[in-house]
This record gives sequence, structure tokens and C-alpha cells, in this order.
Amino acid sequence: MDDAGILDALFRCAARVREVLDGISDWRLPGERPDQYGLDLVADRAAVDSLVADGFGVLSEESVWHHRDRDLRVIVDPVDGSTNASRGIPWFATSLGVVDDRGLRAAVVVNQASGVRYHATRGGGAFRDGVPIHVSDVKETSDALIAMNGYSPERFGWAQYRAFGAAALDLCLVAEGAVDGYLDCTGSNHGVWDYAAAHLIVEEAGGIISDAEGRPLLTEEHGDRRAPVAAASPELHAELASIRRGFVLT
Repeated sequence: MDDAGILDALFRCAARVREVLDGISDWRLPGERPDQYGLDLVADRAAVDSLVADGFGVLSEESVWHHRDRDLRVIVDPVDGSTNASRGIPWFATSLGVVDDRGLRAAVVVNQASGVRYHATRGGGAFRDGVPIHVSDVKETSDALIAMNGYSPERFGWAQYRAFGAAALDLCLVAEGAVDGYLDCTGSNHGVWDYAAAHLIVEEAGGIISDAEGRPLLTEEHGDRRAPVAAASPELHAELASIRRGFVLT
């Protein structure tokens, strides 16, 4: 399958998720575990069925592995930011990152509230609604607007910060230059589905992204957890990573 075919399949999957979400009358119904909503399960079934039918293996936050032996595997978060979704906050997404034997090959993140679509392919650049995007030119923390997961134990000299609640979309804001960096202020709590697609989008937009503790970000193990740090420039990334390493997390 070529890159165009992969992207078409990913966009179809995201559209199918939106269709099934539209059929849910109560978005606050619980799922099968404390941190899950019923909407997560409905979206997962739609996403997995769509992707498997198109020939992909799937690693999903909600249902783990399907056809792991396939050459192209999609790391999927059917609804990233499901708490936002359950409360009517328009900041939640379907995140789809395709992996082959060389690593991340293609990515799609769709804001399911607004319809805004981000995508990237390896070596092909990053786009928002078909328009090329690039990170900002900010190099200093004192000039930076930082998106966060959780909250910082103190203010470390950034100009401003925001906490939006959906990592995939937050990282896409770095890619398009709307914010200058992203900092996970918690422990290692992100599964790969939270950031895999945005990882490629950030890099193809010229940004830097890594794990705060130096581990490889890309993993295909459901139980692995990471702490992403992303920035528009190597200088800002180095400073944010240094700040994050100095956190005393409880």
C-alpha cells in the first residue's frame, strides 16, 4: 500500500469513529474500567473493524492487539481526550499512527469536535487540512507558550502555559506553531497511542520530540509508558527536557 492509500484508510477510519460517536446519546456512561467511558468502547470497535478490514494490524488503547503479524500496524487511540468528550469540551481526537519495519510511516490526528485534520508521512512533511505546517521559531523558554499534561510543581520561566487534556492534539499544536513546546508534568503515564501519530507530525513539521527519561518513544508494547517532551527548536527542547528531569514527582 502506498502512502496515499494509507492516508485514505486512516481518514476513513476517523470518519467512521465520528459516525458512531454521533449515535451515542449519553457520552458520560462508564466503560469497563475506572478510566474508561462507554464512548471509548464504541469508538474502538469502529476503529478496529475499519483498520483490520483495510489490511492493517492494530494496537489499540482499548483492546490491545489485533493481527500483530501484519506488515503495517496502526497504533490507535480511538478517542484521545475522552474526558473532554464526555463533558462536551471540544478538544478530543482520533489518533492513528502507522508503523512498518522502519518505524513511523504515516500519521493522522482528527479533532472529532471541530473536524480539523492533521497528517504526515515519513519524509513528506506535515499538514493541517491539507496546508503545510511548521513549528514556531521560538528558542528561549522565556518566550515560549507551553502546553502541559498535568501541572508543573513550579513555574520555570516560560511566558505562558496551557493544559488542554488531549496529548495528540496538544502535540499537533506544537507542529503547527500555535504553541512552542509540550511538557508532560506527570510521571510516565502516556501510552504510545497517546503520542505515536503526533510524534511523526511534530518531526515532519521540523520539531523535536523525545521521552523525558531518554527511552525510545516508539514502542509496540501496550504496557509501556513514556513522558513526552516536544519543542519547536533544539534549544527549547533541551531546556524543557532539563527542567522535566529536575522534577520531583510524587
